[in-house]
Amino acid sequence: MSPSPSPSPPKQEQKQEFIFRSKLPDIEIPTHLPLHSYCFQNLSQFNNRPCLINGDTGETLTYSDVHLTVRKIAVGLHTLGIQQGDVIMIVLRNSPQFALTFLGASFHGAVITTANPFYTSSELAKQATATKSKLIVTQSSYLNKINDFAKLNNIKIVCIDSSPEEDERVVNFSVLTNADENELPEVKINPNDLVALPFSSGTSGLPKGVMLTHENLVTTISQLVDGENPHQYTNYEDVLLCVLPMFHIYALNSILLCGIRSGAAVLIVEKFEITKVLELIEKYKVTVASFVPPIVLALVKSGESMRYDLSSIRVMITGAAPMGMELEQAVKDRLPRTVLGQVCCHIFIYNIFINICMFLS
Repeated sequence: MSPSPSPSPPKQEQKQEFIFRSKLPDIEIPTHLPLHSYCFQNLSQFNNRPCLINGDTGETLTYSDVHLTVRKIAVGLHTLGIQQGDVIMIVLRNSPQFALTFLGASFHGAVITTANPFYTSSELAKQATATKSKLIVTQSSYLNKINDFAKLNNIKIVCIDSSPEEDERVVNFSVLTNADENELPEVKINPNDLVALPFSSGTSGLPKGVMLTHENLVTTISQLVDGENPHQYTNYEDVLLCVLPMFHIYALNSILLCGIRSGAAVLIVEKFEITKVLELIEKYKVTVASFVPPIVLALVKSGESMRYDLSSIRVMITGAAPMGMELEQAVKDRLPRTVLGQVCCHIFIYNIFINICMFLS
């Protein structure tokens, strides 16, 4: 009996690739540009327009002012011994100096790690150790948290307000802003070079550094504000309220950097105090307000809000958690002409609720 033929191997199904494309044209993302070059790419159009507004003092820096100052800071960082690729830790609440330091570091090719100033001394030390920070930018109220660690590790501190005269390691922020911008060292920045090193909240273990490159941030900003159908529709006539903590990616990326890319004015508020925020919204005619649900609840439920004109707000963006139908309806009742956008994703969750509670306290 002849052997039966062996069964032929099953035919492998050919994989087909399906690509679904938007009817809108592609967004041109200039990933070859360093973050600072991208943010200031349209500088000539906005030179004399307000860029950063200090909500506490009323001081306003134009785009020309900011561009000059961040180049001075880049030189100042070089003078203090910071080299390309070195990490600088910012331990600050919301302030113009926060924004200026971040952009100045980008110009110099340095990396910024943002730390919550409410952290304990040991938590700040862990982050500084993990990132191998070479410099810490802070304010006098937080010096006691970082002094011992900085002294032990020979780390210089830049203080945005007063600094102890007897401590040579602590220098005033003016050391950076008084530098000569013409002495800016030439650095070649690769799109894959790090520019930011924020830390996760630690929901899946210990907090971890998130390595963000120039290309990462340029891409995310482009997706939000560039192209014919941008997600945020931010433009040069807008005033963006920045009361959320800038040490979080939510405020850092979606408010500060997106605002500067768009030529908008960024109104910086150190902390959330309901009356103060309402006054500033009315005074500066804020058009884009980015919040988290606890702040939205405070705004629409407080009787204080009825005393102020909030009609300038054309867009309210909330993130980190869903608002719920009742709160959403309360916003619509209080601000019927305002477009409400809700964004909830991992990049916004990022430990924000714990810190907002601190801001509210």
